[in-house]
Amino acid sequence: MKLTHVAVLASVAVACSTVSAPSTNTVEEEEELAQQQSALVTQGPTTTATPIGLALEYKNGVGLPLKVRAGQTFYLEQIDLSTSVFSKVDEGLAGLKREGDFKNADWNKLQLEESDFQQLTDSEGRLTRSRFYRNAKWMTQPSTFIIEQVDDRGIPLSAPIVADAGKDGKRKTGDHFWVRRFRGIQWTRGCASRTDCSGAYEHEQEANIELRNSMDQKSTFTLHPRATKLRMRWTQNATQVYETPIEQIANPPFDYGFSIDVETLTPPGPGGYYDAGQSVSFRFTLKDGSGNRLHPQGSIPSYNDVIFGPNEAGIQYYRAFFDNTWVFWRRKHRERTLIAHLMGPEQNIQPMRSVIPLDELLGQDVQNVGVLERDGVFDQWKVFPTTDGVFGGAFDPNHAGWDVPGSDVYTFKLPANAPAGTYRMTMKGRRTYYGEDIAYTRRVDIQVGSTTKTTATLTTGGCQNCHTGGGAFAEVLHRNPDRATCVGCHAPLAVEHDAPIHSRVHFIHSRSNRFDGDVQKCTTCHLNEGGTKFVSKAACLSCHKSYPADHVTKFGPITNMYVGGGEESFGRCTENCHTEPHPGSGF
Repeated sequence: MKLTHVAVLASVAVACSTVSAPSTNTVEEEEELAQQQSALVTQGPTTTATPIGLALEYKNGVGLPLKVRAGQTFYLEQIDLSTSVFSKVDEGLAGLKREGDFKNADWNKLQLEESDFQQLTDSEGRLTRSRFYRNAKWMTQPSTFIIEQVDDRGIPLSAPIVADAGKDGKRKTGDHFWVRRFRGIQWTRGCASRTDCSGAYEHEQEANIELRNSMDQKSTFTLHPRATKLRMRWTQNATQVYETPIEQIANPPFDYGFSIDVETLTPPGPGGYYDAGQSVSFRFTLKDGSGNRLHPQGSIPSYNDVIFGPNEAGIQYYRAFFDNTWVFWRRKHRERTLIAHLMGPEQNIQPMRSVIPLDELLGQDVQNVGVLERDGVFDQWKVFPTTDGVFGGAFDPNHAGWDVPGSDVYTFKLPANAPAGTYRMTMKGRRTYYGEDIAYTRRVDIQVGSTTKTTATLTTGGCQNCHTGGGAFAEVLHRNPDRATCVGCHAPLAVEHDAPIHSRVHFIHSRSNRFDGDVQKCTTCHLNEGGTKFVSKAACLSCHKSYPADHVTKFGPITNMYVGGGEESFGRCTENCHTEPHPGSGF
């Protein structure tokens, strides 16, 4: 399976999605960070008695078949459930009420929340409009998922696992999942402009459920030797039965679990540090929980091998070409980018606002994301197997870049004027293997210009007040408890304007009905008023859905639901306006 033309891609996204903001760490946060990082590093071999987080996926009423280790013990970690219907006319989501496995769900009170246009056009210059819907009763009301093991005759073999999905509103202590997102989506493909979709050639309607990050890892079940399917029922769609075929393998080729080892190949100089302008090389190794290599030393699989197989080890690469993602609205956790970045010095770490152009993504392996002169911080990153191979290959009709294996060695070049201090190399990835879908992040520090360690002093905090248990940063998204590294990946991209950390944090928390704090009170997250002083379209319109009429006259209409507009969204509005604290900010 290969694409014949991918200029119609929804989004060429590379950012490492997150809902957290970088912050000044208190002593308590530093202690918690050390404990969480230690727990990630000390992963070990698993047995059939080791509880493994199980990820289930259903498409159009059918469960994705799974190979699993025979007799394995699991807890329910993730459910992705979606169904799609297509129409030639724009009927909103009416088709889902007539056909498909969601037709008997309660669609009353469905509302359109917001809409946007994908930034890239198709090969004929046409746009795709995305509309996002909420508030149907099946989306808002409490619901429960019941899963039982059955044999090849459909006979239950054990007591069911019951997972309470809660409701769309304030999170309850009894909710099984940290993330709960129920919504409807419509894609209209072939719009002539942002105001004219009359000639669209296709309307896709999707009902989508995302549940992930278990808050109850103690409710486990062990596979019965005769189990051949997992049967699932959902109380908001009681007449529909979902089944996942399972094949139990006695001796899988690899263990569960996932880790990334990183070795610094370039030694520091005689003073114990690296010099400005020097190139520094690293070698990484992807491993399972038993320490088995997932690839031979020296190389990693090509993009085609991972996406289309064979891929027995479960390595993952960026895949939003085939499974569209939108921050908050759809499956950002499934983007699965393997990426590394080097940033610093730590004392300068701050959000970056320079936009990375498309031609760099398509033509360069290492991206200059943060430049000292324009961003105040240095940052370079690269995607694996190669950045230009993954993204340039998508725009090449022959996809030649997708056939090229990658190297496990990569090199970043420090700028000639690199300030002295501690620089952070962070690498993150994801593995899906025998029912487990797991992320991992590794951080390695190097010293530049001095052996004196420096630390980041950023402007937000208190995230751990909400992000606990299954929602802790060592569990969600990249399983990265070090929030100060987030800005290294999260810079504006010409094809993904919502990538910056401030945009994502604002957007997710302002749209979520399950955020426990006061979204209008800046002091909920911001430690001081200085952290709110850089006023831009992106900062304001990642929370607000509109601005005053005189702003529309002066600065144009809102054309992007995440940041308000285009590349101008990341520039400072003015130091003469918005000089008073935000109303209700707490400052």
